[in-house]
Amino acid sequence: MRKESDVVIASPVFNTGRSNLYGLPRSLRSLAMTVILSFLILLGCQNRASEKQQKLNFIQLREKMVAEQIEARVVKDKRVLIAMRKVERHRFVPQKYQGLAYNDFPLPIGGDQTISQPYIVALMTELLRLSGDERVLEIGTGSGYQAAILAELAKEVYTIEILEPLAKSAETRLKDLGYKNIKVKCGDGYLGWEEFAPFDGIIVTCAPPYVPEPLIEQLAEGGRMVIPVGEYYQELKLLTKKKGKIQEQSIIPVRFVPMIHGGR
Repeated sequence: MRKESDVVIASPVFNTGRSNLYGLPRSLRSLAMTVILSFLILLGCQNRASEKQQKLNFIQLREKMVAEQIEARVVKDKRVLIAMRKVERHRFVPQKYQGLAYNDFPLPIGGDQTISQPYIVALMTELLRLSGDERVLEIGTGSGYQAAILAELAKEVYTIEILEPLAKSAETRLKDLGYKNIKVKCGDGYLGWEEFAPFDGIIVTCAPPYVPEPLIEQLAEGGRMVIPVGEYYQELKLLTKKKGKIQEQSIIPVRFVPMIHGGR
């Protein structure tokens, strides 16, 4: 008959399926637990060190992105440059593309949509000439990166995305990152957001064949709209409203995904 002192107690933590620490002599059991705990502590330290190194790498990549891709192309607004250095672009792309987040090209974000090239984001933002008190409308939320940049520079940001999965994921992401001055709506950006109009700035990150009339109507007096226009051939345009009339300026040739209007 087995004595009570001989009973082996299984441990769900240390039971490996082949052996049991509680079946070892007390001295060996103590040594084994010390080794395991030391290994776990070392592993945790290595993971934290790896995370710190990765964070440092991303900071360095953002600095390089701003210096070589943005400042070198004559974007000079200091507030825009600070925002581009601050917002972590890798958080706005799928994990498999995070290592490419600070390169000089767009990246896919799902739904046949892309996150714009960093330089284009900076250029379009600079063209709005934001001082900090503005109400801005964005058409084409995508992953939320442009909205985050705008939120660093404007008082209020309203952003519309027609694709529901992108709208929901962007809203969650922006909330998780702590942005409280951004409102996200799933809807047809062609129609703007009349409830909160007029807007001091409007930025469009998808290309309609012509400038939507509702957006012109919702642009405040003295406001500025930055929008890519065209189908196969597209131009980035700056529209300014003065005394109720629109002044238009062509900036550079661009290539954006087409604007989806009315489900098409």
